Amino acid sequence: MKIQRKYMAHYLNAHFASDSTDKDDYIRLGKDLEEYSPELSANVEKKSNILGQTSVTIDSYQKQGEVSPYYAEEGDALFTKLQAIIDGDMVLDDLKTDIVEVKLWDKDSAGAYPAVKEECYIEIVSYGGDTTGYQIPFNVHYTGVKSKGTFNPATNTFTAE
Repeated sequence: MKIQRKYMAHYLNAHFASDSTDKDDYIRLGKDLEEYSPELSANVEKKSNILGQTSVTIDSYQKQGEVSPYYAEEGDALFTKLQAIIDGDMVLDDLKTDIVEVKLWDKDSAGAYPAVKEECYIEIVSYGGDTTGYQIPFNVHYTGVKSKGTFNPATNTFTAE
């Protein structure tokens, strides 16, 4: 049986590394998105030898996802952080947070689901938009620093293994 797309959830932490509080604030991506597909961009090296054989080496991935459109909503913690990035011309570690990918098709007895949390940086692409509303499209740049665990959507809590 095919798994419906809505069961692969992505929760972005609106609490960034530079924030003064240690409280995570996970916001599920997807309300206005028709698609969110992190691109892996593998680093591929191919070599041919004198025998006519080709060897392929894939040694790393540079994963990135695009959130477009993202419509600003008053009171939304992620909008508040994105606007602060724009207003403060934030760079470097001020853009660092984490994202949790949750497999909602595999619930455990405690109501939590298997999940992978990964460190990431947020890059604002533009802001403004058209008459449909104020938009702040952004990219999520994954670092590869991951931890496995579970995520409970009822409490928006990630628990590492």
